[in-house]
Amino acid sequence: MARLDVTETFHSFMFPGHMHTQDSLNYATNFKFQDTDTVIVTYPKSGTTWMQEIITLVLNKGNPTVAQTTPNWARAPWLEQCYATDILKASTGPRIITTHLPYHLLAPALQHSKAKVIYVARNPKDVSVSYYHFHKMANFLPDPGTFSDFLIDFLKGAVHYGSWFDHVKGWTSNKKDIQNFLYITYEEMCQDIQGSIQKVSHFLQCPLTEDELILSQKHCSFNSMKENAMVNYTLIPQEIMDHSKGKFMRNGKIGDWKNVFTEEQSRLADDVYSSQMADSSLLFKWE
Repeated sequence: MARLDVTETFHSFMFPGHMHTQDSLNYATNFKFQDTDTVIVTYPKSGTTWMQEIITLVLNKGNPTVAQTTPNWARAPWLEQCYATDILKASTGPRIITTHLPYHLLAPALQHSKAKVIYVARNPKDVSVSYYHFHKMANFLPDPGTFSDFLIDFLKGAVHYGSWFDHVKGWTSNKKDIQNFLYITYEEMCQDIQGSIQKVSHFLQCPLTEDELILSQKHCSFNSMKENAMVNYTLIPQEIMDHSKGKFMRNGKIGDWKNVFTEEQSRLADDVYSSQMADSSLLFKWE
């Protein structure tokens, strides 16, 4: 299924047609969650791969075998992508499910479920830079043009998967309606990975010994994941994801936006943030 130049529109949101169809998106929004499911929810480029790795390691008590032998899209499939149906039907035991869908599209399916939802948020300035570089290497996403052009579209929400602001506010402002909800930031994971792993293991009711915690921390480090073909997307054919144009895992740091943004772009992003997030009670610590 190539469809590299196709954009699928669903409820006014744009999705890459390469892995999304009307059928797959309808399947996701009508999905029957199980109480044993763990659902990773992110806006793109917000720490999705990292959280997939952390959960895999926590559930396996730090043993890296699954993380090093099974691609992350097979062990934690994206619910809205067309291949997920077969994987999830064949799954036995607790499932890890990933999604970029906004809250209002998935809320009806989650309404009566005890599935555990982990929402990962990241500084939108860093998201915009990472997303821009991803567009340059992912042939199933439109040409982003200059970063200046892309940033304007990103701040308007005129990109695939919609507005970062709406996504974060949608999920976090409705967390009271989700029975089991954990909110964590990419920055928190960068600054205290051990504490973040412990927080996830506690939430999943899967306590780790000190040795298991150390093993988990070792195998979900940026350098470990960068070398792991199961998570660095080097298994994907070059015509779909061109690694000659960039790396899927670039640097794993916070604050990279400072190397890209002009002062004017930073002020613009700050102004849009202040306006869009005025009705949000979230207090972000980006640095």
